[in-house]
Amino acid sequence: MDDTRRYAAEFLGTLLLVFIGVGATISARESGGVVVVALAFGFVAAVLFYTLGPLSGFHANPAITLGVLLSGKISPAGAVAYWVAQFLGATVAGLLLWGLTRWGGVADQTGVLGTNGYGQHINLGGAMVLETVLTFLFVLVVLVVTGRPEYAGSAGLVIGFALAAVLLAGITLDGTSVNPARSFGPAVFEGGTALRQLWVFVVFPLVGAALAAAVAPLVVGRAPR
Repeated sequence: MDDTRRYAAEFLGTLLLVFIGVGATISARESGGVVVVALAFGFVAAVLFYTLGPLSGFHANPAITLGVLLSGKISPAGAVAYWVAQFLGATVAGLLLWGLTRWGGVADQTGVLGTNGYGQHINLGGAMVLETVLTFLFVLVVLVVTGRPEYAGSAGLVIGFALAAVLLAGITLDGTSVNPARSFGPAVFEGGTALRQLWVFVVFPLVGAALAAAVAPLVVGRAPR
């Protein structure tokens, strides 16, 4: 039962994160600007961390789960179950957003269902580097603040701020993924170029997460001065 609740929390958390964050991208990317989108992602991540974190730790991101797995804080079987729940949640969110833009009267200001992509403002190599570096920073923050007890009360806020920061850095370039599930859900329903380029936004966030898992012990292990 406990495992079922954990996986359900990851499913629901990812669904809500993608629905709210990508929904803001779709509805406010042009009228509200990148700040609105970044804050939407950051705020909902912080709120959901405190709401669902006690159940599952609130990863809602396969890159975070990989970092936690490589840090030895979740079993391989548990990580696979988290990944399944996360991708399913993101897919349902993508379906809901697709339905809103097709039949719900919502104008898609991105024209591509809020998907990630390269080619207009950044090339393939640039997107690889960007997603690796931004995900490294984000996952490193998550691993550090959840790995030190003195950050327990503020961890959700710090994670929300970190997510907003990386989005501000990358939205105008490739839409900022740092989360393979976030990229997967909308791309499945947008298809075309978004689906062909999806592998970049799956592979390189995972690379960044693996690097973060390697560096995190060096940070967490230091005694505060």
